[in-house]
Amino acid sequence: MAALDRTFLALGSLFGFLGVASGAFGAHALKGRVDPESLAVFETASRYQLMHALALLAAAWACVQYPGAWTRAAGWLFAAGISVFSGSLYILALSRVRAWGAVTPVGGLLLLAGWLCLALGALKGGSA
Repeated sequence: MAALDRTFLALGSLFGFLGVASGAFGAHALKGRVDPESLAVFETASRYQLMHALALLAAAWACVQYPGAWTRAAGWLFAAGISVFSGSLYILALSRVRAWGAVTPVGGLLLLAGWLCLALGALKGGSA
């Protein structure tokens, strides 16, 4: 396994670990301490983080099966998208600073681009 494949595998695993931890934190530590709307936002962040941690693991696998620019881009886009999308929602839920809600769609676009690059990497069989 190449260094980049291991990087995506490690990042996906770390994001998965943190997603489970944030889900538990939200369910146990935040319940009753934040309003229901903020708790729902926090849960959305955790859910998307977990889903895309798996996507990052898929990107690590795809880098081995279909090496090339598209699969590499998918991994980096998933990592950035998780950070921006879920990160902005975590901050929004905990701080109630509404401006963070304007950042979230950027993360969503990064996640969408990651899925598109993953598909293109599979279809092109690794050619850029």
